[in-house]
Amino acid sequence: MRKRILVAILSIIMTLNVSAQEFLCDVNVQLQGIQGVDQSVFDAMQKSVFEFMNNRKWTGYNFKMEERIECTILFTITNVVGSDEFSGNLNVVLQRPIYKSDYASPVLNLVDKDIHFRYVPYQTMEFVENSYTDNLTSILAYYAYLMLGLDFDTFSLYGGDPFYEKAQSVVNSAQNSNEKGWQAFEGPKNRNQLLAGLTNQSYNNLRMFLYEYHRRGLDTMSEDVEGGRSIIGKSLRHFKAVNDKRPGLYPLQVFVESKRNELINIFKNATPAEKTAMINIMKDVDPANSSTYENVNK
Repeated sequence: MRKRILVAILSIIMTLNVSAQEFLCDVNVQLQGIQGVDQSVFDAMQKSVFEFMNNRKWTGYNFKMEERIECTILFTITNVVGSDEFSGNLNVVLQRPIYKSDYASPVLNLVDKDIHFRYVPYQTMEFVENSYTDNLTSILAYYAYLMLGLDFDTFSLYGGDPFYEKAQSVVNSAQNSNEKGWQAFEGPKNRNQLLAGLTNQSYNNLRMFLYEYHRRGLDTMSEDVEGGRSIIGKSLRHFKAVNDKRPGLYPLQVFVESKRNELINIFKNATPAEKTAMINIMKDVDPANSSTYENVNK
């Protein structure tokens, strides 16, 4: 009797439209060149960041369990000051599942260098929109909203608008923090400049690329390999359009870095004309890695 009741309950649960938080985020904290520090501090940090990313409700949407956004956050701690002050690098990776396949396409893979933050073990991490609490939660919130924006952009044209606005709010709130990465004048490669380039209407081709490459290209390849690959090849013209306007634009570099190996794999079985077109565009956009694209012919 008890077994039948349990089976019935499980059946009901499985039929429910169970909602989940937005992220399925893998978090790792590693040390580099640091000795004599209590490992439990970093174990607690890893757990706190994991819970902050995965347990917080970031949007008003109800995500199904299988719809959660897959990402990885890797902290490499290179310096510890006292018991609660840390600095190092942050690697952020975002993947997007491709329709009718087991493949996940890399959308974002960047390293945020020279980050600095304070963390007190077992203290609750709190983030309040439109205000600055601390650098760690601001950095995490910024990348959470950025990843939401990028993910939504790959499913609908300009679908990420509301999340870029929230990321911009994080940037604005952090302007007076004196922490690196938030100010436009610090250089061409920081959080401020990444978001600014991505949302500048002069470079809307970047967001057109995200939609056409993923939704109209990769998502169709399970049923039409040649057709999907053709659309992907045409989507690279958006890279060229941005590069012609602003060579070396930071978000363009980020997307190229994320897509380089994937493009080579996609075009290995393409026609000679398609290979040549891809190689010519990417050599122009990514000249430092020109020879890498020739691997498509191997």
